[in-house]
Amino acid sequence: QVQLMESGGGSVQAGGSLRLSCVPSGDWFSILDMAWYRQAPGNQRELVASITESGTRKYADFAKGRFTISRNNTRNTVHLQVNGLTPEDTAVYYCNADLWGVVDGRDRYLEDWGQGTLVTILT
Repeated sequence: QVQLMESGGGSVQAGGSLRLSCVPSGDWFSILDMAWYRQAPGNQRELVASITESGTRKYADFAKGRFTISRNNTRNTVHLQVNGLTPEDTAVYYCNADLWGVVDGRDRYLEDWGQGTLVTILT
């Protein structure tokens, strides 16, 4: 099985910054698009930013200017840098990846999700 492991969440003062990271583990061999989503209390999960294997980035309108998505194809990691945090950024942040892995001995195209990392902005 393939798992996405997020890290970097926590409690941060308003106006501060944080950097989330995500790395896959398990039996996989190719990562395609990667993305970060978030889900605030009482809200639906929403896309924050995505990045293709070649580095093309897309951002939600609310994320433009304060959020930066990046990936390291050598280390197979994706990061989300967030600056100028506000209470509205409080949410569980999820890593998402389209990848090829091995399931039950067969190559499979997978869309995988991490367990999420909680980000709480303090005022």
